[in-house]
Amino acid sequence: MRAVAFEACGCFPTGRHYAGIAHLLRTVVRGLVEELAPDAAWCDLPIALVDVETTGTDTSADRVVEVGVAIARGGEILERKNWLVNPGRPIPKEAMEVHKITDDDVKDAPPFEVVAREIVAMLAGCVPAAYNAAFDRSFLRSEIARAGLSEEDLPAALRKNVEWLDPLVWARELQQGERSRALGEVASRLGIAHDNAHRASDDAEAALRVMLALGRDVRVPQTYAALVQEQRRLSMAQSDERRLKWR
Repeated sequence: MRAVAFEACGCFPTGRHYAGIAHLLRTVVRGLVEELAPDAAWCDLPIALVDVETTGTDTSADRVVEVGVAIARGGEILERKNWLVNPGRPIPKEAMEVHKITDDDVKDAPPFEVVAREIVAMLAGCVPAAYNAAFDRSFLRSEIARAGLSEEDLPAALRKNVEWLDPLVWARELQQGERSRALGEVASRLGIAHDNAHRASDDAEAALRVMLALGRDVRVPQTYAALVQEQRRLSMAQSDERRLKWR
């Protein structure tokens, strides 16, 4: 995990400018993939967008049934891959109604520990991303831990202090006037096809295309470090807004 320092303006949070002190102020950006250049254009870096389908929403009790990864660089999708996973337990009806994956579909699939290193290897050297990243990240890390992989076994992209890009944060910011920020709705508004919703590699590719499309908005920072820093700020502000709304 890399912390990067950038020169800041000579201002305090009040907005008042104090001449001659800019060289004393530095902004530290945490959560970057250490082998990637912080000042590089983020869309030129390899981005691996992960999507998981699961038996439910509780990482302590539920399991992954499908993993999809789509990788882009330079604004183009270069690769996508999908793994069906045997969760070792029946898939509840409620989950099947969402992703349409049945017990018969996964009965001959490998358990997660068999494919864990293959999935992990695909994310090496990439910026990690997911739509509603907290969900996919928490499930993936839980399954990786159960598979016996330690932090030392993981590429930088999957270590706990690395920030994941999240197109949902940017959709909430850039499409504030829209009622729904579900992936399918956001993709449709951007003219992105999403014909096989709730299957992992299809969701992963659609979400990655959404991230690239939103990233062309002039309000989105263009360098990797600046994007991570601004996304963290927006995510915190959005969380505060939701808490106030439901108080």
